[in-house]
Amino acid sequence: MRALAAALAGALLAQLSWAGGLRERFTDPEDGAFDASEYLLDHRGVLPVPIIITEPAVGYGGGIALAWFSESIRDAAAKVQPGGRITPPNILGVALAGTENGTKFGGVGGRASFEQDTWRYRGGLAAMNVNLDFYGIGANLPKIGYNLKGGATLQELTRRVAGSDHFLGARWTYLDLDSSLQPGETNLTPKEFAHRSSQVGATWVYDSRDNIFFSSRGMEAAVEAMYASPSVGSDNTFQTYRAHVFGYIPADKLVVALRGDARGARGDVPFYQIPFIDMRGVPAGRYQDENTALVEVEGRWYVTPRWIALAFVGAGRDWGRNAAFADVGSVVSKGVGFRYVLARRLGLAVGIDVAKGPEKTAWYLQVGNAWR
Repeated sequence: MRALAAALAGALLAQLSWAGGLRERFTDPEDGAFDASEYLLDHRGVLPVPIIITEPAVGYGGGIALAWFSESIRDAAAKVQPGGRITPPNILGVALAGTENGTKFGGVGGRASFEQDTWRYRGGLAAMNVNLDFYGIGANLPKIGYNLKGGATLQELTRRVAGSDHFLGARWTYLDLDSSLQPGETNLTPKEFAHRSSQVGATWVYDSRDNIFFSSRGMEAAVEAMYASPSVGSDNTFQTYRAHVFGYIPADKLVVALRGDARGARGDVPFYQIPFIDMRGVPAGRYQDENTALVEVEGRWYVTPRWIALAFVGAGRDWGRNAAFADVGSVVSKGVGFRYVLARRLGLAVGIDVAKGPEKTAWYLQVGNAWR
């Protein structure tokens, strides 16, 4: 999903022609700058979206997606009764992509809202052939390449609670994957190579952000608990948990963003579902253990109403299998970036982040908020 979001800027630039009247359509009358607000507000139907991948764990890559919008955002807003909420357009999509290390994936998915955004659904099906590196669980072993091949699905339905910013819902995830490691020393048990993983669970979400694309005030918080067992179609019995908070505090031209994120797993968890530290500058799966926790701070400075400079720093720990929280060191990542406000009326900003982790420096094409 992050790769699809990050590709939106490329899709817009690829489709624009500045000939004739289109130049006026993509110029903001307020400041005369390039702006895609009118295009996005009026768009409905199929939107081709190039995919750009820069994740260090799989290397550079790309692909294509086709997203279908049931109606334009402007039409959705026009339907709202006084005091009501905007129901976002329903979106369906298909995607194909690959990377330089041989990773390939494709899928179909979508999201829908009903009854003025009282109900929200999201779900999808995917097929994948992914090549990653394993560094041990709670240990710093020499990296071992591994492959995951198969299919997965996610189905989620949430309901707004009494017209508030709180949502409660249910989720089901299913993975049917063949996993294989290159020869080498590991600390895995046979059950951690489970073929089928089926989880059911519950989620609570609170969302008071002013904008879902690039927030400048408010908070998003969520807690989820997932349970797997043979009774729901899983090879293993295990549980996974996540709790996170993203907060945004404005102060004149400055916005301070704060993130806290904790994850845990118990039982016979397949090794590819054990939590890992998820931060810019840290390859996916590099630091794994039964528990992870991190904090991150991001400062955004509005140099002009269109251009934003930002800097960020974060620290995380993974612990549980072989060491306690107090006995492990922190994984630190820091970096800088910029955003351009591509659609002022929607609050959508795009740009690039460069992050330095413990081992490498990586760059990311970002559309909107970096945290998900």
